[in-house]
Amino acid sequence: MNIPKVLDTVVNNDLCIGCCLCVYACPSKALKMEWNEYGFLIPTLSGTCDSNGDCLQVCPFNPFPEKEVSTENELGDIYLTTAPSHHPQIGKYNAIYAGHSNEFRLTSSSGGIGTYIFTKLLSNGIVDYVFSVKESTKPGSHYEYAVSSSKEELLQASKTRYFPVTLSEVMSKIKSLDGRIAIVGVACFIKAVRLAQYKELTLKAKIPFLVGIICGGVKSKSFAEYLASKAGIEKQNMQTPQFRIKDYESTAGDYSFGCIDKSINEKKTIKMRTVGDMWGTGLFKANACDFCDDVTTELADISLGDAWLPPYNKDGKGTNVIVTRSTIADKLIQDGNENGELTIETLPLERFLASQQGSFNHRHTGLSVRIKKNNPYLLKDLAMQK
Repeated sequence: MNIPKVLDTVVNNDLCIGCCLCVYACPSKALKMEWNEYGFLIPTLSGTCDSNGDCLQVCPFNPFPEKEVSTENELGDIYLTTAPSHHPQIGKYNAIYAGHSNEFRLTSSSGGIGTYIFTKLLSNGIVDYVFSVKESTKPGSHYEYAVSSSKEELLQASKTRYFPVTLSEVMSKIKSLDGRIAIVGVACFIKAVRLAQYKELTLKAKIPFLVGIICGGVKSKSFAEYLASKAGIEKQNMQTPQFRIKDYESTAGDYSFGCIDKSINEKKTIKMRTVGDMWGTGLFKANACDFCDDVTTELADISLGDAWLPPYNKDGKGTNVIVTRSTIADKLIQDGNENGELTIETLPLERFLASQQGSFNHRHTGLSVRIKKNNPYLLKDLAMQK
């Protein structure tokens, strides 16, 4: 039996991130997404494979990409043609800001800019649907990508979810949806979508806008189970985990984890600072994240993260850092600021770089060391990206 190239090359080397674009691209429909023993969603063989390699061409961790799309730089030149500026650490961009949405700030994990952008994309007719993450009723899953077409539906997805999700189900609907689509995702998911657009040209018009989340690493579902246990809840009783419960009277980083103990129908919370450094230590993080050098989601139309720098980090209500990379994205931010829907200020490049310095140290400076130690066959392809 033929083995799909993405399984042989990526999954078997523990470099899969679970985006599922390989499942979408597989012409023989020989792949499906399943949980592995470490709490991540990965593709597995479910049918007869013709081994033509389409699955590997859309994989963000393909170690042997086509020259024309070998790095974020080449893809940026294809899809972000109007961005006037470029920086080697953050890619192409129009402008950099810090700020928040006056309407959606308190109901979002950070400053609410993502929810604002999506509502404007819908109301302005730029897109007809949004693919974002909402609660799931499926066994073993607490969250999943779903389709929204209204502000009310979007508000169900306006929180950060540190839980594995896959684009599998929404991508399977993309050809049947009559209209244009915006997608939100972390850097690897956004890159996979761009690779799919390169391979299938109709997707460029079908997906005219991508929102990127600046990511510190994808966590396994064991992360949520661990936090629930620290809050005194057994994993089988964990329901509706929430990862960024704000304390408006404290600092931006002083947030809590909470979930419902369904055995007693009671919500329990725990301050994240009481369980140690879950991000700097890399606990529960996907191995693939240690071989990703895209700190700022370079291929999205707009990239959003937390403003982990003063004075913004002193405000528990939350503030976004914003990198616009397309004309449409920058106009949405500028218009929102002018009409009073956003509170925004321009952020100097050096201050933005400082806000992500920890990720730059780990994922740029330290990348070549990890490649040499753990994946030497990737050295030539990955070490030259930055």
